[in-house]
Amino acid sequence: MRLNDLRPGKGARKSRTRVARGIGSGLGKTAGRGHKGQHARAGGTHRYGFEGGQMPLQRRLPKVGFRSLKKADTEEVRLYQLAAIKADTIDLIALHAAGLVTSRAKKVKIVLKGEITRAVKLSGVLATAGAKAAIEAAGGSVE
Repeated sequence: MRLNDLRPGKGARKSRTRVARGIGSGLGKTAGRGHKGQHARAGGTHRYGFEGGQMPLQRRLPKVGFRSLKKADTEEVRLYQLAAIKADTIDLIALHAAGLVTSRAKKVKIVLKGEITRAVKLSGVLATAGAKAAIEAAGGSVE
């Protein structure tokens, strides 16, 4: 076998349909477009969601809610999860290394859930008022 002998398998390439080429082709006269109407005309297409002039469904339904673009960048970490981190200074890099936040997180907030017994220093990480009080009560600090 040589490269010039390579051919697609039998039936792998279907020949294109030639419309409007006479009655014998099976697609003569109207060329498979039916009789009259919008779809029979040249350029007779309509946009996605068009309902023939009736108010489309996506415009009939009310707008609901708000989707924040910042949501994907912000994450929460619970206070008791900080015990899993060995480092004394906790920042975004340390939280990512511990697997507590994803790589796309730009802002992290520590929330008060559970308790912390050892002193930790938060750097470049936000904390709620309750979490900040609990960290400082354990001998830590929040920058």
